[in-house]
Amino acid sequence: MKSEFNRRRFTKCASLAAGSILLPQAGAFSQDAAPPKSPTPSQQDPRLVLLGLNALARAPQMNYFADGHRGAAMISAHLLCVDNALDAETVQRIQTLFDLNWASSKLCQSFPDGDRDPKAVEKVGLALADGGGVLRQVGHDAIFAMHAIKGFRLMPETATKERVEGVCNLIRSFKPWRDIEPDEDVQPPPFSDQVATSRFILREASTAIDRFAGFGQGFAGHMLTFGQSLVEMASMGDIEWAESCRTAFRKYVTVTRKGPEPDARKIADHHPSKLRPSQVSYWKQRGDKTLGIGHVFKYPYGYYDLLRRANDEQLAVELDAKSYQIF
Repeated sequence: MKSEFNRRRFTKCASLAAGSILLPQAGAFSQDAAPPKSPTPSQQDPRLVLLGLNALARAPQMNYFADGHRGAAMISAHLLCVDNALDAETVQRIQTLFDLNWASSKLCQSFPDGDRDPKAVEKVGLALADGGGVLRQVGHDAIFAMHAIKGFRLMPETATKERVEGVCNLIRSFKPWRDIEPDEDVQPPPFSDQVATSRFILREASTAIDRFAGFGQGFAGHMLTFGQSLVEMASMGDIEWAESCRTAFRKYVTVTRKGPEPDARKIADHHPSKLRPSQVSYWKQRGDKTLGIGHVFKYPYGYYDLLRRANDEQLAVELDAKSYQIF
């Protein structure tokens, strides 16, 4: 299909990713680095996962695109805290931001109790695979599917009929966007090869940062989130569903390599910052009402996850020097 999601709308949505998150110090995830500390009880609290699943399932009844982002952001935030062993004060600040913005909204309200659907994860995966390699709205069908699958596995009791149906409807809501033929030279490694594919995605993100300087960094940021979702699905054992998105991801890399279109809107670059999302000071300086549609959580979660898998210090140094442009 050649019909396109309005590119101006994408640029507007991508610009909402504004934030100033920087990456960990170079080498933070090298083989010689100390392993992360065990999560604290506050990190292990799955409340944000529950709220995120509620939001993903309810998004088709509301604004599927923006509200789907919010649901995925809450799950990303939980994983960001746990995977990076953020301290209790930082975790509390992140949780407070959601309490101040989305937690009490209709979007996050609970669903009726019900029996667990034993085929919940399979249904989500099949809904994604139904896309047939079509590039749909910057790959958000894959991004949100991965978050839902991850959430249902973390909290199996939440995989009720209503939530599963809502998530599947959300995945099927996404429309074709710049669904061009992929260039033959765009050949990512198998998504099950976590090291090689993570390095591929990070290199593409690095060059995209430079290519889109002055035009916003939605393309580079979504290179991280789209690519990481496929690596994460494969790492969970869902290789077939990840690989069903290979053609769509190759299309996205092809589009991104073309750079800004002639009529692309200029967007001011971010200023460098020494603050990191692992620090409570970063989240405090953002203020209480600056979450946008949630890229501020989704981008760093995807980046940190890929950085650990890639285990490439040289690549980490390269990205650390320019990552403020995305985050």
